[in-house]
Amino acid sequence: MSRRPRPAGREGQPARRAALHLFRAVLEERRTLDEAEPALDGLAPADRARARRLVAEAFRNLTRADALLAPHLRRTPPPAARAALRLGTVELAQGGAAHGVVNDWVAVVAGAGRKAAAARGMVNAVLRKMAGEAPARWADLPVPAMPGWLRAPVVAAWGARVAEAIEAAHAAGAPLDLTAKGDPDALAARLGARRLPTGSLRLPRGAQVTALPGYAEGDWWVQDAAAALPARALRPRPGERVLDLCAAPGGKTLQLAAAGAEVTALDLSPARLERVRENLARTGLSAHLSAEDARAHAGGPYDAVLVDAPCSATGTIRRHPELPHIRDGAGLGALVELQAALIDRAASLVAPGGRLVYCACSLLPDEGEAQAAAALARRPELRADPAALDLPGVEPAWRGPEGLRLRPDHWLEAGGMDGFFVAAFRRVA
Repeated sequence: MSRRPRPAGREGQPARRAALHLFRAVLEERRTLDEAEPALDGLAPADRARARRLVAEAFRNLTRADALLAPHLRRTPPPAARAALRLGTVELAQGGAAHGVVNDWVAVVAGAGRKAAAARGMVNAVLRKMAGEAPARWADLPVPAMPGWLRAPVVAAWGARVAEAIEAAHAAGAPLDLTAKGDPDALAARLGARRLPTGSLRLPRGAQVTALPGYAEGDWWVQDAAAALPARALRPRPGERVLDLCAAPGGKTLQLAAAGAEVTALDLSPARLERVRENLARTGLSAHLSAEDARAHAGGPYDAVLVDAPCSATGTIRRHPELPHIRDGAGLGALVELQAALIDRAASLVAPGGRLVYCACSLLPDEGEAQAAAALARRPELRADPAALDLPGVEPAWRGPEGLRLRPDHWLEAGGMDGFFVAAFRRVA
């Protein structure tokens, strides 16, 4: 008995349906992709990865998709239909098979509620036009710009050409960077990864993380090359008492523990701290975890303290392209005050002669260079420790008077890096 052929594109429907829910959860509820990821629960791992990649690409290219769609829309469609048009346009522009993409999105819209279903004919017509237009016009559309509240201070700090290079890095997306628990050269050979000058390993983006060799064995963890530098600047030694403030999701905690330090890791969120616990268990490393406000921590003194402060996260747009669409710069003043309070608390917890590293995954000087300069002016017991930032692979151009300034346009031809600021201090008596 012969099997009936499957309708074209049907295999893509679970991922696309989930992508629609995830996209809307992020945009309409102003949640990050990580916060909204429960929308993907129940999907097979491959479909889960596919849905997340599609949504990330849509946010990365939302202004391009809207520019293509605008001439074909006389009025704003219902939310589900508009989301399907945006997601489908990005798929088509990036080489998706037109028949399967169009049919699938029409089917998804048909099942997305009464108002969306009423618009399925329009979705079908517009996406069929996009199948011809989007691939042909995509490369000529402008690179999406940073929002004004972010672009203005970036231009003021480094100029318009650097801002354009950062925008190009954001549009290109991020490769997959890993930190090895053991020998990075052996792991690079095993994975077929590129070893970066700073010691991180790099794979092309799009890999299914849990399917890579060594994941289940805990031989490595995902960590951007820039994010791996603050813990290296702290220079932890075996047996030292080290405090990791604001530790989740735990990459830096794992680095400190792998170096043999006795690590205390704090985070205000018990749920986020559970992710640190899971990562420690997978890698076979240990640390003392405590869910508490770091400003009230009463331990110490510690040989070294790492302050990975809550921040605007504007340095991570390569990997979190939704941020420009859900953030508007509000609350930045409160973040800067919190960062200063965390530095002050850390300074009181580190032993005389001990080391303190402050970092923030931000492109904004207010959260980086200005924060480090203010700490030195405010805390007479702190001294800048520029020698701590003499790390393998760190280029002279990244160094500034206040610390390391890492930007997405650094190593652009090799895939870039996150935006980060790193400052190192010593405590004197």
